[in-house]
Amino acid sequence: MNTFLSYLAVLAVAALLLAPSLYGALRERRIDRQIRAVETRLVWLPRQKAGGMPPTPRRRHGPQPAGARPGRLAH
Repeated sequence: MNTFLSYLAVLAVAALLLAPSLYGALRERRIDRQIRAVETRLVWLPRQKAGGMPPTPRRRHGPQPAGARPGRLAH
């Protein structure tokens, strides 16, 4: 019984030492994923995450080329 409690104590201390670093690594991966999404100009909406729909391209703000403006078409 003494040996079992010793092993249990060692596992508890190891878990307490490893938990913050594992949490930080997972958080860093999530942040990196968000940065990559912004760099590729993809926006994930909550309904798309749940439904498995593809991401929506982000609209660019500011001046756009003349061909991209909505308006009349020359026929």
